[in-house]
Amino acid sequence: MQKHYMDFNATAPIRPEVVEAFVRASQTVGNPSSVHGFGRGARRLVEEARRSVAALTGGRSQDVIFTSGGTEANNLALKGSGRPHVLVSAGEHDSVLQAEPAAQTIPLNPDGTLDMAQFECLLSSLPETAANSILVSVMLANNETGVIQNIPEIAATARRYGALVHCDAVQAAGKIPLDIAMLGVDMLSLSAHKIGGPQGIGALVLTPGLELKPLLLGGGQERRRRAGTENVAGCAGFGVAADFAVSHLTDTQRLADWRDEIEIRLTSLSRESKVFGSAAQRLPNTSCISMPGVPAETQLMALDLAGVAVSSGSACSSGKVQPSHVLRAMGASDAEAASALRISLGWSSTLGDVEAFVDAWSALYRRQEGREASLDLATGSIA
Repeated sequence: MQKHYMDFNATAPIRPEVVEAFVRASQTVGNPSSVHGFGRGARRLVEEARRSVAALTGGRSQDVIFTSGGTEANNLALKGSGRPHVLVSAGEHDSVLQAEPAAQTIPLNPDGTLDMAQFECLLSSLPETAANSILVSVMLANNETGVIQNIPEIAATARRYGALVHCDAVQAAGKIPLDIAMLGVDMLSLSAHKIGGPQGIGALVLTPGLELKPLLLGGGQERRRRAGTENVAGCAGFGVAADFAVSHLTDTQRLADWRDEIEIRLTSLSRESKVFGSAAQRLPNTSCISMPGVPAETQLMALDLAGVAVSSGSACSSGKVQPSHVLRAMGASDAEAASALRISLGWSSTLGDVEAFVDAWSALYRRQEGREASLDLATGSIA
């Protein structure tokens, strides 16, 4: 059976050019910290990649810290800033929410955007002595709904209170333009495998002059901001993926057209289905839609048997299917949140993938509507 992969927000298929760069770099001999020719060759690959990642964000190469992924980048930003007063949006990835569990949570509006009035209220409620000891962390684009936050406005508001601003841009990279200066943030998190790069490599990009306390100690790598021998092959692959992300941004229009087509066809069939975040600006590749009365787990299994891969939200919950904290923060009921799927497209998506998903989803809906759907958990088949 042909497989239709529509879960790019979990991880994007690695680009062939990235594989080539990764393999070449993995065969390079030498530690990037060594001063001999072999070491200098490895260092050259790392620094070339650093320049490419910097170009993706409009930042400077010397302000790019390579990490093991977006999770480490987020943890480094929150824990490394050393600021005791932390505010995070209610829709953040768990790597932010769990990095600072005592952080104050900024509510979301029903459309998934940040509640700016409540944000200002939280900032103003902090004691005057909190000035210059505040950290605000708000993601640029939500991984489940695709909703894009007005980060320049959020950053400008935070700065009036002397706050540092961190932005998780993991899902936004390669889908919308990035510019750390225009966003007005101090720190920007990235992950290579969301843009067709290898897994296990990410970056935290800083504004010039910002100093962080490292999480990992034991060496002078990454300008003493992250100890440990650099992942040379991962960096090289990340650099190539970043180059493609910059040069192929215009390709996302076709993804937006396909996303809209999916939503039109599904909501025409199921009037009670809801597209979460549709009233806000969203990523061009992402749709989060419910099938009321049908648990997401049932939908996922049915679609998987039909050869279509989607998800019910973040892929970072050990494979568990549970109501989304993001949707609940937007005011969705537990039942609504538990019946929602995330469809995410990307560089290798085709119209055939879209058709396969719509056909499989529609077939499941019609069976459910006619009360004919039954799930045989023992055999894993849909009757």
